This record gives sequence, structure tokens and C-alpha cells, in this order.
Amino acid sequence: MTVGFIGGKFLPLHLGHVYAIVQATSLVDELYVVLSHSEMRDRQLCQHSKMDYILPHIRLRWLSQLTKDMPHVKVISIKDDQGNEDYNWAEGARKIKKAIGKRIDYVFSSEYEYSDIFNELYPEAKHELIDPNRGHVNIAATAIRNEGVFHHWGYIPDFVKPYFVKKVVVVGTESCGKSTLTRNLAKVYNTSYVEEYGRIVCEELGGCEGIIVKEDYHKIAYGHKLEEIKAIERANRVVFIDTEAIVTQFYSNLYNNEHQTVLDEIASLQDYDLWLYLEPDVKWVDDGLRVHGEHEVRLQNNDALKTLLNNHKVDYKTLSGDYKERLLSAIGHIEELLKF
Repeated sequence: MTVGFIGGKFLPLHLGHVYAIVQATSLVDELYVVLSHSEMRDRQLCQHSKMDYILPHIRLRWLSQLTKDMPHVKVISIKDDQGNEDYNWAEGARKIKKAIGKRIDYVFSSEYEYSDIFNELYPEAKHELIDPNRGHVNIAATAIRNEGVFHHWGYIPDFVKPYFVKKVVVVGTESCGKSTLTRNLAKVYNTSYVEEYGRIVCEELGGCEGIIVKEDYHKIAYGHKLEEIKAIERANRVVFIDTEAIVTQFYSNLYNNEHQTVLDEIASLQDYDLWLYLEPDVKWVDDGLRVHGEHEVRLQNNDALKTLLNNHKVDYKTLSGDYKERLLSAIGHIEELLKF
């Protein structure tokens, strides 16, 4: 039985790695994919780049997802505490040999420069180069880190992309254009979006005022989160989300005069990259579900929602003006977000 291994930092995992791993599987009976990681080294590599440090268990998860249907592939994690310039290759080889626990016949890589060190540390093994000139997949993790993930989006595996997707949430009170802006932004950026789940629940009930109960808000908050997960999995660089748990809390206060701890807890776990707040300065539209169209009431509700957001220390960008002005302003904020 032939045994080989291919190692890397996979910071991040890209299609060049995928190609090399798949090729290596065809050359041995048993392949080990070795995640070599050091927090010091990996943070050094990401410092001053356009990509943040990625925790090793996330990278290990990616490798597990990639190889889950490859029964003769095993993924192992090798940790050290060294920096990028002082990596101890001999100590690393000792740890890898111990973890594999059997004779190694092949060491796979895509780098010519590794031949001497691999021949020294694995004298019984053949160093097999896979696509060293990047003829099949012309990408390197260094380029992704330095130029940004979105610049090389086509080289990121589909199951890795959700980790990098930017989440933009659109908030505001009744009839301020949230749904319209969310849909339009999704079209502009050719991506997925999340509808306001509270509207779906209210449509199921035939309305909200006077009939919505405490448990409905839990259904709205949890249902909305599940829809977010689905949308992120389909997203193209960015996903747009119509409302979230703080807005749900606002409606619980408005319709039921009840502030719910569970909604605060959900809100505290939210992690959005950009908040867009719509002022209620467009014409109020009666769609059969809305009931707070008086000007003074709209202003009071607007202040109440802003108070909730401020209590949660949310840093939001305010959009006002007509629909064209709001769209252009939103696009400006999103373009800034996608630079990194």
C-alpha cells in the first residue's frame, strides 16, 4: 500500500489546493492532507494583507468538507508555535511522521524549492510535483491574501465562499423602502437576499395588529436566521438582509408593549458587516399590513427604533432622500466594504 501526504496552511483553501489534492489521491492508496498551522506564523502572513487571520478549525473544516467523500483521504492537523521566518522543517517532519505513523512513499507539493528539504527529511519518499507552473490553476494563496479574496473570487471553492460573504442588513420602520432597496441591491450585485420574515408571518396571520402574540416574534427571529444561512450559502460576495432581531424587538414593543429578552440575546449574536438605516422620508404606502402612516407617529417610531439600535451600539449608515438617492448612497457604502 502506498502512502503520501500533501501539506499546507490553506490560508485560504483555493482551487489550486483542490486540484493538487485530487491529483494526489490518484497516485497513492492512502493520502494524508496535513494542515500545518501556527497562530504566530499565520497572523504574520495575514498582517498588512487584505485578508484577516483564519482560525485553524475553520480551515480544518474546509478540508473535511472537501474530502468527506474520499474514503482513502485523511485530514490531520499539525500545530507549532513558530514564526514564518524561523519555521523548523525538521521538527515539522517529525510531527508529521508521528501523526501518520507509517512509511511515507510520496510527498506532494507544487513548489520546486521544496525538493532539497523534502529529499533530506523524507529520504524514503519521492517528492511529486503537481502543477508547479500553475498551468492548470493559476492561483496562489499569497496572491489572494495580498490582493483580496473578492479579487480572486472565482478561485474560491463554493463551500468556502460563505465564510467570506459580506452581510449587509437594511433596517428602518414601516414603509421606508427596505424591501425595495434590498431587492434592488441584490439585483445590482447579482446575489441572494433575505426577505423580511416578519412580513411572511403577518401574511400568514392575515395581519399583525391585535392578533400577533409573543411566540410569533420568536418564530420571526429564528425563521429569519435560518433564511440568512440559506441566502449566505448562495451569495455572490455579498448578501442583503431585510431587517433583523432588533427591528423584531421594535415591533414587539410596538404591537405588544413587550420587550423580550430572547430577542436581545439573538441581537447580541448578530454579526453584520454593514448596517443601512432608512429614514422615513419617502411616501407611506398602505399595503394592507401597515397601520402607522401618520407623520408624527412615523417620526416617533423612527426615534424609538434608533434608540434600540443605539442601545445595542450599532454603527449604522443613514440613507435618506428619494429612491435613486438611497440606492446610489447604499452602493457607495457597499463598494467601500468590498474593497477589503
